Order: sequence, then C-alpha cells, then structure tokens
Amino acid sequence: MQAQRAQRVSKQRTLKRSVETTGIGLHSGKKVRLVLRPADVDTGIVFTRVDLDEPVSIKASPESVGETRLSTTLVKDGVKVSTIEHLMSALAAMGVDNLYVDITAEEIPIMDGSASPFLYLIQSAGIRELSANKKFIKIKRQIEVRQDDIYATLEPYNGFKLAFEIDFDHPAVNDSKQFLEIDLSRQSYASEIARARTFCFLKDVEMLRSMNLALGGNLGNAVVLDDYRVLNENLRYDDEFVKHKMLDAVGDLYTLGYGIIGRFYGFKSGHAVNNLLLRELLEQQDAWELVTADEQAKPPIAYYGSTAVFS
Repeated sequence: MQAQRAQRVSKQRTLKRSVETTGIGLHSGKKVRLVLRPADVDTGIVFTRVDLDEPVSIKASPESVGETRLSTTLVKDGVKVSTIEHLMSALAAMGVDNLYVDITAEEIPIMDGSASPFLYLIQSAGIRELSANKKFIKIKRQIEVRQDDIYATLEPYNGFKLAFEIDFDHPAVNDSKQFLEIDLSRQSYASEIARARTFCFLKDVEMLRSMNLALGGNLGNAVVLDDYRVLNENLRYDDEFVKHKMLDAVGDLYTLGYGIIGRFYGFKSGHAVNNLLLRELLEQQDAWELVTADEQAKPPIAYYGSTAVFS
C-alpha cells in the first residue's frame, strides 16, 4: 500500500481542462472573472491580469508577495493581484503544481469567504498528472521569525503538520478553541479546514471602508462579530476562527511553489509573518532541501485519485 501511495503522488499535477467562475473582491467590491487554465511541467502557479491593455503575469513566490495587509498580494511593476490565499490553499490541498490563473480585476473573488468553492472548481475541472516528478521542500532544521509577540516556525517532520494559536479577547472567540494542531498528511483538508470563512469585527468595518477596503464584504462571505457575539446565523465549525487562520497559512506557505515536508507553528501569525518565514527559510539554504516524492520512504501527503484532498 505504501509503495502504491508513493507512486500516486510522484508526478506533478495540473488541471484536465479550463474552468471559470465570477465573483466580487472582498476589499475592492469589484466584479471579477476568474479562469483557471492547465499549465505544463515546472510552470508553477502564474497569475495574469488580463484586464490590462498589456496583460501582466506574476508567478506566485515569496519574493513576489509585495503587500500583506489583510491579504496576500502579489506585486510586479505596480500591478497587483490580491487575496490569493484561499485559492492557493485549495491548490495546495489538491496538489496542483502548475496552473495559469487569469483574472479581470486586481483581486481574486472572495466567493463565500472560504476555500471550499475553489476546491469545487478544481474538482469540476479534474486533475491531470504530468510527466515530471513532484517536488517538495523538506525542512532540515528549525526556522523561526518574530514580530513583537507574533511568531511562526518551520521544523523537521515526516509529513505536513500545522499548529496554530490565536489570541482574541472576545466572548465568542473565547468560547471556541484558540489552538489547533492537524496532521494534514493524514486528515482531510476538505472536511476539517476548507469551509472555514474569513472573519472580521464590526467595529473595524467602518474604518476599513473609509480606506476603500472590505467594500465587498457581507454576512454571506465573512463571519462578522460585534462586541459580544457572532452576527451570522451560525458557525460552520465550533473552532472556525482558528481553522480559517490555518487555511490562510496553508495558502501562504504554498507560495513557495512546492508542498512542504515539515511542521508549521504560528502564534497569532498572519500573512506578513508567514511571508517573512518563507523568505527567511529560502535565505537559510542549509535548513531545507528540494526532494521528489519518489525519494521519500513515506510521502508527506497521500492523494487518492483526482478528487481526494489530504485524506
């Protein structure tokens, strides 16, 4: 069985066919058309602003992340592609290595505020294996970054494990789990993480909108909290808040361009610290190595067919 698993994960992946959807940007409020197109071996995840007179393409990488306030934003020559983290999280879960992402505005559509709609979109297109071996970044020693009391680490682990801790002083959050650790080599991203929605505090909404942010936000695509309670009818998970932060971390980590063999831990970490951690990792070249799936006695993530995710 183990040999069969290694064989199933050994090849790079793209989509079988193009697929598209439309939605609005969480912060811009603009309508955007999103098209996912198959790509060849070693292309990576490439975002293209097709709404511009001269389309601009930006390959997802830690170095191409230029802004991290409220979302992960790719920047090239002043051109931006923002809020990529939920789509990147779904692509990581489906093991999609190579893809063209075309958009008609500066922001990926927010959909329902989770990664679940993107999983459905990818699954509807189907997965196609390519000829080249799949590659992973294997963590060899611990890397840590800190900003005041916020920090994140990567350390060796034979699999892909994430631990996350949040610290919000709010009655609704205090009633939920604020720490979560999941081995995504063995547990299902689709059922455990993907449906967790982005969240915000009502007191911050007016300020954000005065800055032309959160213009597309509503109770249909975000969990909103006032000073005492959740304004939405219900939560999807008892611990939806920490699970969404973990969902974001999966997407941010995938800007590396490879799956990770290792353990991530974040304490109050967000897009900025997640990106700093990846940049620090790449600078410390003795802390990691690039390996292919067939070099691993135990693959970090087992994919069973084209529609299973972290199961």
